[in-house]
Amino acid sequence: MSRTGRVWTIVSTVAQWSSCALGSSIGLSSSPPTEACDPIPEAFVSYSIEFSSFPDFAGNISSPNTFSNNLLNNLGNLTGTKPFIRVGGNTQDYAIYNASLEFALNGTVNPNRSPDYPTTIFIGSSYFESYSTWPDTKYIHGFNMGLGGNNSVGLQTLKDTVPLACKALGGGKLLWWEYGNEPDLFSTSAQGPVRPPSWDEQIYVSQWLNGTKEIRRQLENACPELTTKESYGYLAPSFAGINNHLRPIKTWQAGINWNDDIKLISSHNYIGGATQPGVTLQGTLMNHTKTIQSVNDQAQLAKNLTYTGIPFILGETNSLYNQGAPGLSNAFGAALWGFDFNLYCASVGIRRVHMHMGTNYRYQAWQPIQTDLATLGTKPPYYGHVAVAAMMGNLAGGQETRILHIPMENERESAYATYVDDKLARVAIINMRQYNYTVNGTSLVLNPIPRPNREYTFQAPKECSGTVSIQRLYANGSDAISGISWDGWSYNWELEGGKPVKLNNVTVGETAKVESGLIRVNVLDSSAVILNFNREMKFLEFATTSGFP
Repeated sequence: MSRTGRVWTIVSTVAQWSSCALGSSIGLSSSPPTEACDPIPEAFVSYSIEFSSFPDFAGNISSPNTFSNNLLNNLGNLTGTKPFIRVGGNTQDYAIYNASLEFALNGTVNPNRSPDYPTTIFIGSSYFESYSTWPDTKYIHGFNMGLGGNNSVGLQTLKDTVPLACKALGGGKLLWWEYGNEPDLFSTSAQGPVRPPSWDEQIYVSQWLNGTKEIRRQLENACPELTTKESYGYLAPSFAGINNHLRPIKTWQAGINWNDDIKLISSHNYIGGATQPGVTLQGTLMNHTKTIQSVNDQAQLAKNLTYTGIPFILGETNSLYNQGAPGLSNAFGAALWGFDFNLYCASVGIRRVHMHMGTNYRYQAWQPIQTDLATLGTKPPYYGHVAVAAMMGNLAGGQETRILHIPMENERESAYATYVDDKLARVAIINMRQYNYTVNGTSLVLNPIPRPNREYTFQAPKECSGTVSIQRLYANGSDAISGISWDGWSYNWELEGGKPVKLNNVTVGETAKVESGLIRVNVLDSSAVILNFNREMKFLEFATTSGFP
């Protein structure tokens, strides 16, 4: 079917107290224009879990973490596939195998290197039990290259853990392997360099090829069924960014895919730093321009690597590097950012996004266990991921789903359209104008200023009639860390252990009618909505290629 068609017009107006200002109108096709992305593959909304935190998130055979599994199921129920799980991060390159260790992981935190995760790590065979706790889940397991590529103890760990990992990930649980996390920082890492200043793309590729050759050798002995063309492969190079000590393009030119076993090009991305000067909720996270600038750099890299024919993903990403910042990465504003960020990634052709998290991390989607640093529970960013999943719908049902980015004039708002089988299905409006529930977002005193409300008016074609349903991503303000809901649903640990619970104090079931060719919806500052066109909206087919009838 043609991806050009009839044009809609969206008129955005602002209603704030008694004043009203007219904004510019925006055209929207009823079928996907050429700017819409290619059909989105399954499990777009996925996760990356810190290697040292994985036993906390997943549990073990005798004590599985059902809370985590419930949250993964919620997303799977919306998109048709549970999120794919990448187990890796900085700590994968610190992990040394100890066969005599009677528990999963023994980690020592050195605050001078990182206060957030251990940098001296030993794992035992029971570590791999965690791969058996979440049914119907596919995994990426990260092997230690930081020590494995140039250290006899690290190399022995690689030889010892490949058989354990492959046996744990048999039966369809394995997605792909990963060898090394962010090797572009190996010679410059703030946690301590593990390579000399002479580290370059050629040396990296040589060590990567040697290490993956050893992985394959061990697989041939322990799990030969995982060495077929269909089952054996990697995501790589898993660089921290595009302009660090090693460069992605030079790495491909150096022959990293010599053995034709890279299945996914993986890059990492953070929009800013937790302690970076000038980082704010409104100016950094709830700012569509910042998101565009950050993601477009990755999209350009993906474009430069299209000649490889390999899909491009963000294998690790989140809001602010160094595990996020309190009051920013763990607030409702971060949920709105995540909603915007993921949809924009999809719209520019990034094929999957793995949101990174670890135990006690500020930007985590949920805290899997109770600790003295963080409370067990569902965190605001998770609700943004649910909204992304709802916007995409079932990606595993044989339908073709595309996302279109709709440019807006104000950098504090964004909009997207979802097309399913070449028909308009949903429209999202994300109002990222900051409204704090409390004074200055830090006080216990409630904000006395009324919350502004923006009215968006859609001018529908004459042949459209009926109603659209409205779903809301809502909290009391951008600074809220609790009381979050999606379409009236809560996924809090305290209610049903992360299973969806319908709240009685949230308005749901809203609809908007087409009246005089217009559809109007109000969106509070620091909130978002999805309009569902495919439920009751009726489209009458007629022969035209563009414009209004």
